[in-house]
Parts: sequence; C-alpha cells; structure tokens
Amino acid sequence: MKGTLRRAGAERRRKEASSRRGWVPQGPVLTAVLVVGAILLSAVAGAGLASLLSSGASPGDGSAEIGLAAPAEDSAEAGFARDMMVHHAQAVQMAEIVRDKTEREEIRTMSADIALTQQAQIGQMQGWLAVWGLPATGREPAMTWMGHPTEGRMPGMASPEELNDLQQASPEEADTLFLQLMISHHEAALPMAEAVLEETDRPEVERLAGAIAASQRGEIEMMKGLLNQRGVPVEEDSAAPDDHSRGADGHSHGGE
Repeated sequence: MKGTLRRAGAERRRKEASSRRGWVPQGPVLTAVLVVGAILLSAVAGAGLASLLSSGASPGDGSAEIGLAAPAEDSAEAGFARDMMVHHAQAVQMAEIVRDKTEREEIRTMSADIALTQQAQIGQMQGWLAVWGLPATGREPAMTWMGHPTEGRMPGMASPEELNDLQQASPEEADTLFLQLMISHHEAALPMAEAVLEETDRPEVERLAGAIAASQRGEIEMMKGLLNQRGVPVEEDSAAPDDHSRGADGHSHGGE
C-alpha cells in the first residue's frame, strides 16, 4: 500500500514539473493551433499584398524601388498591354486549333508552347492593368499609343475566314496554314514590343516586351525552316507598321 502511494506521489510530482517547463499541445489541440496560425499568417500576408498593390507596384517588378507612379490611361504601357492581350489571344486560339489537329510532333510541341507561353503573358498583362487601376479595354482605337490608330483587326491578325480555313483543313494542310498565319502574326507583334521598349521606363514592361521580341524572332525562324522543309515559299516581311493590316479578303499578312 505504501509503495502504491509513493508511486502515485512521484507521478503527480513529475506531471507538475512538466507543466512548469511549458505546456505542449497534442492531438486535436495541436491541429487547431496550427490551423489558427496559418489563418493569421495568411491574413497578414494578404494585407501586405493589398497594401503593395494599392501603392501601384507589382511584387518584384522593381518599380516600387525606383518610385514609379502607375501608368496613365493613355500611356504606352497601358496601350501595349491591351493590344498585346488581344493579339496574344488570337495566337492562343490558332495554336490550340492546330495542336489538336496536327499529326506531326514538332508542330504539336511548338503550338502547345505558344499557347501556354502567350496565355501566361496575357495573365501577366491583365495583372498589370488591375494593379495600375486601369480597365482591360481603352477608349481609343487599338495602336493609338503607337501613333497609328487601327480600326478592326490589328496588323497580323487572321481574318474569320482564315480561322475557319484552319479549323476545317486536313492535318497536313492545317500545319502549313498555321505556320504561314503564325509567322505573319509574330512579325506584326515585333513592332509593338519594340515601340513600348522605346517609351517605357517600367522594369516589368521592359522584361516582358523584351522576352516577347526575343522568343518570337526565334519562333519565326523556326517556322520558316519548317515551311522550307515542306517546299513552301516563304515571303519575307517587308511591310511598314501601317501596311501590316489585312484587307477584308485576308490575303495581306503581317502579325504576332
């Protein structure tokens, strides 16, 4: 009996000593503590991000450090973002058509890369406009920021008839038409990227415009090579920016 009492007393003293060293939650209590902590951390992070966005800077874009104000409604940056989003959207559309239609692995790989890359860039430019407090569409015609307002399709964009031809073509015909249309599309995007690079001092815009120009120049050469392999003549892009627009018949090329 005395031995039992001694063991009980020792156990009670051990628990009291443990409680003095610090309480460690276990089981469901520990889970609840972690969940509450995560919620609080997310709230703090969200508040910080909201504060950052309201200041007119993008996370990691470098504009906050150099004290840049958000671009104006009629700025080159806003015009570039809006116009390139529209241009990119059609490139994504064409790339997805041929990606699902082609029987050639190199065309499937290229079209998938174009679709993924340009869709991601659209999201980036949408984010800029949101951070800058600007609407996704402007009041002026496309390309006004470049000095030559364009009604209707922008340079290099395929006509509805050309998109329908691409959709209805056989896999082999679609490959060739896709390469021709996308070369023109890319070629007309280059002046847009170069124009904003001459006007902007925002690091995020410089990075994206530079990336667009570099990647699309490389893709143009690759697509011309694929046409040459098929024995299809390749027209050199010699049009000035104002001459890029397609007519209603869709036969004049030059694009993103």
